Amino acid sequence: MSEQTSSTIEIEAPAEAVMNEIADVEAYPDWTGSVKEVEVLERGADGRPARATFVLDAGVVKDTYTLSYTWNGNDSVSWTLVEAQILTAMDGSYRLSAGGEGTTRVEYVLTLDLKMPMIGMLRRKAEKVVTDTALKELKRRVEGQ
Repeated sequence: MSEQTSSTIEIEAPAEAVMNEIADVEAYPDWTGSVKEVEVLERGADGRPARATFVLDAGVVKDTYTLSYTWNGNDSVSWTLVEAQILTAMDGSYRLSAGGEGTTRVEYVLTLDLKMPMIGMLRRKAEKVVTDTALKELKRRVEGQ
């Protein structure tokens, strides 16, 4: 089993606004660099995605994968990989908490693994790039920069 990688960022917005952007997975192609298409397959009672399929183009890694989501209000969301072509694990979470005045602290935790062999150090570096980039893109999207 892969080790988890995590990154944290503070976003100048309330947790509800941050979580609304995270929950709007269909808009990811508009503001993320690597997600090219998203289709929500199923929604939960709260209207948020329960299962969604993504088309990923992250340079060396190109894949189509499906995630299953578990939402905890505006506090956290976690997901687990249901199926993919190249990925064997893409499990993670966003955890939101109060940051400084008027900000939300967002922690992104990710476990990523591929069918092709990859040295642990390189995998962790790739995970760190993914988490850091995702948080920066989320911050830009929420803060409107």
